Amino acid sequence: MTNDENHVGDIVLVTKESKKYVNPRQLASYREHRRQQAEWMLNLGKHPEKAEGYAETTARTRMARLDKFYRWVWQEEDSYTESITTAHADAWMKHLAHQDYASSYKTCCQKAVKTLFKWQSWERGEDVDWDPVITYSDQSGTDNPRDFLSREERQKIREASLEYGSIPHYNSLTPEEREEWKTYLAQRFEKPKSEVSKSDWKRANSFKMPSMVWTSMDAGLRPIEVGRAKVSWIDVDNGVLRIPKEESSKNTDNWTVSLLDRTVYFLEQWLEERKNRERYTGSEKVWLTRRRNGYSSHSLNHLLDKLCETAGIDTESRKITWYSIRHSVQV
Repeated sequence: MTNDENHVGDIVLVTKESKKYVNPRQLASYREHRRQQAEWMLNLGKHPEKAEGYAETTARTRMARLDKFYRWVWQEEDSYTESITTAHADAWMKHLAHQDYASSYKTCCQKAVKTLFKWQSWERGEDVDWDPVITYSDQSGTDNPRDFLSREERQKIREASLEYGSIPHYNSLTPEEREEWKTYLAQRFEKPKSEVSKSDWKRANSFKMPSMVWTSMDAGLRPIEVGRAKVSWIDVDNGVLRIPKEESSKNTDNWTVSLLDRTVYFLEQWLEERKNRERYTGSEKVWLTRRRNGYSSHSLNHLLDKLCETAGIDTESRKITWYSIRHSVQV
């Protein structure tokens, strides 16, 4: 977690883009203005009367959207201001309506503005009544998936994780076949074909994917928890995952979940592989993307689409997301 004058946890208070619009005194004022917003969101924002704040990821996303909103207002007003009004909000909603953004993005922006007025009401002790001129509703959100995965489909996805991305054993191929697979691996790992070696065969058949999918299936991990997962959570000796309450997105207590023997085996194999992967040096995260980032809803949903395709699960008329895994745990 970052700790300096420009951060509250991982929330950036003043972005590089915003610094272009302000002078040094405005910068100091805006930073403190944003700090008050961030601390309120984290500690009170969700249910002020219960002193319940938003999860840090939610607060970070909304603060990022609000930063864009403030900059838009400054451009429209041709001057710096911290006094955001409902008229500004309606004007921004109309502006977003003409932009080629996903419905989910526009919905997120509107939620952020509603949170801003909620904070203003708390600060002023009076209601800031905003009835948006345009109401955005994300019908593709992941919180309430339309479709669950059946027991049979869950097993198919487990098995698909063993197949997806795997390639034939090096020694089982003819020289001609190896050349073809070298071309494939060069494209997959973004390296010259001349540099593809036997180690790339092992990398292609890694246990990373099975360990992530099977662990998520056993524990019903949300996308945020897959992204946050740390090596310290894994107890292979006892076959459990131990998630501290402060690192779970919803739980109010420490969360311990049993893992299948096969899942434990895959995790053991992956943890050994992981030690030799350069991208994991200095990182506690169990799984990282090719770009050294933790997994997100977007990357996990894309992966699940590929697994469903490999497993022969029809998703054409269904809405399957990573949350479908969690909501299917009891099915």
